[in-house]
Amino acid sequence: MSSTETTRTALVTGGSGGIGRAAALRLAADGIAVGVHYAGNKARAEEVVSTIEAGGGRAIAVGGDVAEPADMAAAFDAVEQAFGGVDVVVHTAGIMILAPLAELDLDDLDRMHRTNIRGTVVVAQEAARRVRTGGAIIAFSTSVTRLSFPTYGGYVASKGAVEALVPVLAREMRGRDVTVNAVAPGPTATPLFLDGKSDEQVAGLAKAAPLERLGRPEDIAEAVAFLAGPARWVNGQTLFANGGLA
Repeated sequence: MSSTETTRTALVTGGSGGIGRAAALRLAADGIAVGVHYAGNKARAEEVVSTIEAGGGRAIAVGGDVAEPADMAAAFDAVEQAFGGVDVVVHTAGIMILAPLAELDLDDLDRMHRTNIRGTVVVAQEAARRVRTGGAIIAFSTSVTRLSFPTYGGYVASKGAVEALVPVLAREMRGRDVTVNAVAPGPTATPLFLDGKSDEQVAGLAKAAPLERLGRPEDIAEAVAFLAGPARWVNGQTLFANGGLA
């Protein structure tokens, strides 16, 4: 792979597994050098790095708590030092705790708020300061903001905040030639989604979409690659990637 093919760089939060891993691999396939962020599992992040490198790409693993400004500043610093700058930021890191609203533990709500809202703001702040001209900032919401599944109230509230933030930041980036969008996956076969669901529940969700299957992490990664690369006229939007379910 020539150096010209790796002039663009990306930081993918939550890049050690699930949708984040698929996004990191997909961006690397487009010749983008990738910082693979992890919160607690360095070995998994290093496995993603090894996979990218085995395919001829460039990648590093970077750790940290997305809700801690010092951690994220260090992660951005590491990507800049390794690859010369940051062009694309993909913020997939998040947590989901489900309960009927009347029974939702407020400590759990605070945990989701800290990671899903504060974490998005912290990463967006660093991205807004650092992403180079022609770059892209991609946050993550959820299609449940439309589907309104019971027990998802606290989680959807945190992701609704992300959707509200995106067009504001897009306007604040005026004159920088940097796009800001969100991806809102539908039911996707990741450990985060499958945890705690019965086979019957999973089968029902798979049948609900017109395409009659669950999404795959690779499906969501295609939406990320679109927003990271050719989609220069898509800005301030939330792209729903759910197979037509919502």
